[in-house]
Amino acid sequence: MALDLITIPCLSDNYAFLLVSPDGKRAALVDAPDVAPIKKVLQDRNLTLTDILITHHHSDHIDGVEGLRAPGVRVIGAKADAHRLPALDLTVGDGDRFDLFGQTVDVLDVSGHTKGHLAFYLAASGYVFTADSLMAAGCGRLFEGSADLMWASLSKLAALPPETWVCSGHEYTTSNIRFALSLEPDNPALIYRAQQVAEMRSENVPTVPSRLAEEVATNPFLRAKLSEMKALLGMANATDAESFAEIRRRKDRF
Repeated sequence: MALDLITIPCLSDNYAFLLVSPDGKRAALVDAPDVAPIKKVLQDRNLTLTDILITHHHSDHIDGVEGLRAPGVRVIGAKADAHRLPALDLTVGDGDRFDLFGQTVDVLDVSGHTKGHLAFYLAASGYVFTADSLMAAGCGRLFEGSADLMWASLSKLAALPPETWVCSGHEYTTSNIRFALSLEPDNPALIYRAQQVAEMRSENVPTVPSRLAEEVATNPFLRAKLSEMKALLGMANATDAESFAEIRRRKDRF
């Protein structure tokens, strides 16, 4: 049975996520961009915070940790990145597992945006928390990793079940869709998604999370391996990673 998920807008375009325990009394937080909006949800729903899961070290994902830390709150993050994260109670890396409200959390290293970037996958709930690796209709900039590294990370995420909910870290979907259409203007799934996203944002509804199947059908960074995408790029003989790198280069200049 899926844990209840609460998406919390923070700062100008960030998202934090709360996972609620089956008894409805406790909650675990994924990333802490800010304190006030998260505390408000916890108080309004009478939830006790038990865990804070950190995906990576960027300030807009960790600045609220110390303001939310309290006795009994377990802070979890990458062992490889511990030197630039808030103090951790549990350090984890690729392939590790830990328990959260009776469900297994699988830890995936999805470096590329940063080195040591983690994703957290709860198979029983069908959620993967990807922050700034795989994003809605996009992916994060390559600040510390190579295109090869990011492609390997995205391929790892793309291999998850298609019904998985991708819980990413920002409301960038409108601009990401606009770029995707510049590459695949005739993609019917992408055209339909663009209409949906426009309607959602006109009502200030978050476009995150999104289904992995939808990302596979519309996200150009996941579609880098397709022969039709390589043809559109003029790179018919390119490797998948080379095709991805070209898409990332074009997005950076878009």
